[in-house]
Amino acid sequence: MASGIFALLDDIAALMDDVVVMSKIATKKTAGILGDDLAVNAEKASGFVSSREIPVLWAITKGSFLNKLIILPFAFLLSYFVPWLITVVLLLGAFYLAYEAAEKIYEYLVPHPKAVGATDGITLSPEEVLAQEKIKVKAAIVTDFILSVEIVIIALGTVLEKPITTQIVVVCIIAFLATIGVYGIVAAIVRMDDVGLVLTKRKSSISQFIGTLLIRTLPLVIKGLAFIGTIALVLVAGGIFMHKIEQVHHALEGLPSIVGEFVAGTVGGIVVFLIIKGFTLLWKKIKK
Repeated sequence: MASGIFALLDDIAALMDDVVVMSKIATKKTAGILGDDLAVNAEKASGFVSSREIPVLWAITKGSFLNKLIILPFAFLLSYFVPWLITVVLLLGAFYLAYEAAEKIYEYLVPHPKAVGATDGITLSPEEVLAQEKIKVKAAIVTDFILSVEIVIIALGTVLEKPITTQIVVVCIIAFLATIGVYGIVAAIVRMDDVGLVLTKRKSSISQFIGTLLIRTLPLVIKGLAFIGTIALVLVAGGIFMHKIEQVHHALEGLPSIVGEFVAGTVGGIVVFLIIKGFTLLWKKIKK
């Protein structure tokens, strides 16, 4: 009986050791997409009335947890019954990430006329403001669902060779940390200007300086995160191409790792972007 308990404890210790090691690897692999997740959610959570920022963020956070509760069982079933499909989904996700990065760069480089909203210049009632808020929250949760799929699949891709128990524990840890970490940081970011406003009202000149700095820095932080997130998307996608497509690996293996990933992600993004743009233009002509 005692030997059985000790054997069980030894198995648990070995599992936890494996989980810790693989969690570190999975966290590193998903860091890029988490950066983009952070940038996207910081942008979507800003622009609300100050008193509504935290309630809105909490609503999105709950939606994010629900998204992961939906995604995780499907991911584990795929991993257990058709593990080869994870690689296919991983590559499709990489092409999507590369396309998303290319689209962001295109929108930045090519001037676009600013869309005028239907409510621009109109004073909304409290009920209409809440209705607009619900629409924005729903859109943010849909975006989170896509990003959550990518995070879970990338994390799962790092532990495919491990037992299913290790896969479940590692991926659940990453999914949980992704939600808590991303939305915790977003909450701190969107409240920067409020903290700054409080500091500017104090008598101390240092407090006023720091407060003004926080208020002015907020837009730059969000823009900076968007830039870092875009580069991270390219590197994450390129890393998947390098590791999962043998021809790409052989073509770029002579380059430093980060350079090879950047080249692979950039080329992949441009190719997918041109294909989608081409089909979009063709479809518009057919509809006419």
